Amino acid sequence: MLCLLYQEGPSTEGIFRRSGSAKTCKELKEKLDSGAEVDLACESIFVTASLFKDFLRNIPGSILSSQLCDKWVSVMDQGNNEEKIKSIQRLIEQLPRANVVLLRYIFGVLHGIEIRSEENQMNAFNLAICIAPSLLWPPVSSTPDIESEFTKKISSLVQFLTENCCRIFGEEITSLFGEI
Repeated sequence: MLCLLYQEGPSTEGIFRRSGSAKTCKELKEKLDSGAEVDLACESIFVTASLFKDFLRNIPGSILSSQLCDKWVSVMDQGNNEEKIKSIQRLIEQLPRANVVLLRYIFGVLHGIEIRSEENQMNAFNLAICIAPSLLWPPVSSTPDIESEFTKKISSLVQFLTENCCRIFGEEITSLFGEI
């Protein structure tokens, strides 16, 4: 999935914003969940993006860890960018290794899409609006007003992560996918 998103996402207008066919997504999710072989290259890239967001939403406790939710939310309230980056790196160190590896690939994809935002209309802000709710959610449900404020803060965090991913995860994030 990530390889396809890395390859096709940067040249696809509205990637992560437009949804894939709900019927196709449901059928493919059932196939994937059953362990059946699926060739996503034969599907719309919007289906792949929708399936990927669904996969992220189904990670227990979220990829950024709902247990660290308050700390993630408070990162953007910190001083300058250097302090924010250091805080983010400290939080990343607290995540399970598998989450960190996946995050590096996710932000490698988002970075590739963002640097071609003139073409795909998906700058870091737009990407964050679309993907942030799939990366972190509060451990308990709350009122719509509180959830709306939370979504804004997490979107701001994901925008910052996307814009600064090379400094946060290292420059090699741009070559994780090699010469696809």
